[in-house]
Amino acid sequence: MKETDKKEVINLLKTAKGQLDGIIRMTEEDRYCIDISKQILAVQALLKKSNLTVLKQHIHGCVKQALRDGEGEQKIEEIINILDKYIK
Repeated sequence: MKETDKKEVINLLKTAKGQLDGIIRMTEEDRYCIDISKQILAVQALLKKSNLTVLKQHIHGCVKQALRDGEGEQKIEEIINILDKYIK
């Protein structure tokens, strides 16, 4: 993974981790359910963005190399399986 993308993914995941800690506190404090739900959606968006960055780098790196080496079918199947889970 490119260093800039790696840093972006790490920052997104650390932000999501911090927000999760906040959501736990909000829940423990019996905060308003809608506010908690909004924070959960924010964390999901961060995780989605980080996952897309990881997948993008996988396609541009691992999959591209596998295609050059004539071994792309397995990598393509991996991407299809991930997309299938992502869509559900």
